[in-house]
Amino acid sequence: MVAFNAFFQSVFLAVSLASCATAAPFSGAVKFATHRTRELARGLTLETYHPSSSFETFGDGIDHPLSKRANPDLKESAIEFTGARLGVDKKSVTYKSGYSGEAARHAYLKQTHEGIPFANAVANVAFNHDNKVVSFGSSFVKPRRVAASKPTVVLSDAIAKAEDLLDGKHNDHPPTLEYIVLQDGSAALAHVIQIQNEEAGIWVEAFIDAHENELLSVTDFVNRASYRVLPITKEVPTDGFETLTNPADTVASPSGWHSDGTTSTTTTSGNNAIAFKGAQTSLTSQSSATLNFVYTQNPSVAPTTQVNVDAARTNAFYVVNTVHDFTYRYGFTEAAFNFQNNNFNKGGRGNDRVTISVQSSAGTNNADFGTPPDGQSGSMRMFLWTMTSPQRDGALENDIIVHENTHGITNRMTGGGTGRCLQTTEAGGMGEGWSDAMADWTEKTSAAVPDYVMGQYVVNRAAGIRSHPYSTSATVNPLRYSTLQSRNEVHDIGEVWANILHNVYAALVSAHGFSTTARTNPNGTEGNVVYLHLFLDALALQPCNPTFISARDAWIQADVNRYSGANRCTLWRAFASRGLGQGAANRVDSSTVPSGC
Repeated sequence: MVAFNAFFQSVFLAVSLASCATAAPFSGAVKFATHRTRELARGLTLETYHPSSSFETFGDGIDHPLSKRANPDLKESAIEFTGARLGVDKKSVTYKSGYSGEAARHAYLKQTHEGIPFANAVANVAFNHDNKVVSFGSSFVKPRRVAASKPTVVLSDAIAKAEDLLDGKHNDHPPTLEYIVLQDGSAALAHVIQIQNEEAGIWVEAFIDAHENELLSVTDFVNRASYRVLPITKEVPTDGFETLTNPADTVASPSGWHSDGTTSTTTTSGNNAIAFKGAQTSLTSQSSATLNFVYTQNPSVAPTTQVNVDAARTNAFYVVNTVHDFTYRYGFTEAAFNFQNNNFNKGGRGNDRVTISVQSSAGTNNADFGTPPDGQSGSMRMFLWTMTSPQRDGALENDIIVHENTHGITNRMTGGGTGRCLQTTEAGGMGEGWSDAMADWTEKTSAAVPDYVMGQYVVNRAAGIRSHPYSTSATVNPLRYSTLQSRNEVHDIGEVWANILHNVYAALVSAHGFSTTARTNPNGTEGNVVYLHLFLDALALQPCNPTFISARDAWIQADVNRYSGANRCTLWRAFASRGLGQGAANRVDSSTVPSGC
């Protein structure tokens, strides 16, 4: 979600979300990392609860119960380690998903009772390629009581209840039966039902008590050839459109951007994305033969003018495909739960390209991204902005598109493709921060790290939509970890995390230099290459609903996995410079770094 935070006002630009029980009362610091208050349909307010996640990192790795086996199975190894580490019966541990990446192998697991999984009691284990465990995250619980495993509320009644409360309709995605841990330490049995209302921007996963037919919780999935476009390194239309020829990376998109390997198109639709206005049949067609999409925006007339609609659909299609391609190079692949219709037998679930609704009539001064589980399409909606005359189109501001697209990446890669694991206030806030940080990364063209401003074009303000530019200067941007003591809204929290990452990026580029080919060559040693590897590697390592502390630790461990800890001190000094040093906790700063740094 991008919000208009200049002068601490809040105009929502996107709602970004996906997805040891402790009894109340909770301290403010604990609730920050375990709860989220949501304003739902028809004035309904619901505070959702998520068991706190523990996170351990093990440097070069530790042994697990199957270490002595030759080529042990990932699934079996993860179940055995989780059972042993938590002291639970391995029969209560179920493997959900996993994959092997360049730097580590990842397994994602669920706690079960009588064969029924817990929705919010999950674990993730990472193994290095020496078959040692390098990190372990867990929100497994020991419930005080567990509801009977046979539902007494029929599914049709639960669907009717969810539709009524949430002002939407069941979207026919198959419901599931799962346990959900509640704040009082009990485990309730729930029918889990997806409810959508596209016009109202509602797409949630409702947990309806399977014995009482009451709403218990929700997962909010919404994160409020030749192409004439803004190149990905540019932010706003005034930077200048260009005509790019064959920008697709065929390593990441082997059939190009307009084919799924079987069916080819001459419109803004393909394997990774489809850009339309109003309906998915309302596409931009090639302006001339051979997949030319050359439409020149006219800024002096309304964005709804046909040429401007075509320019917007073309630009959005280009940016989403470009982000797909460079993040693919860095690990957001089919097996790691990315967005593609055809996964080419490389793992993960297909039929989930990003749908991009340009100039959506559902709202103004906004944009959002819905991230359901792997196998269902990510949904981006771009709105018009009404603060200027003529109005301006968010689909023509690249930082907004990249921000929204990144919600899909962070929600898919955290927690193993469920879309459920950035649901607390703190984790949701970091989701906003990662999205700004990715937009920041895309626009760098040299080793210089100037201050970065979000959202200048749509509001026609040089200061953009954030309270401060992202900066290495504490005078220009004073935000630090302890700032969270006075911030409890996800966009405000996101500014803190994005500014910390801006400083991490600057430190790595200062140490290792800059690669001009980073988007297509992830094999370099330059700082911007290292940064994006660690950015994505850490997402896969961190636990469900991470905190600033566990996310920082995931970056440190990611460096061990990929670079043998070569950047340890650079990372620690950068985090500590903004209060996230070794002793940081409960939103209290620390500038301490480990010995040797």
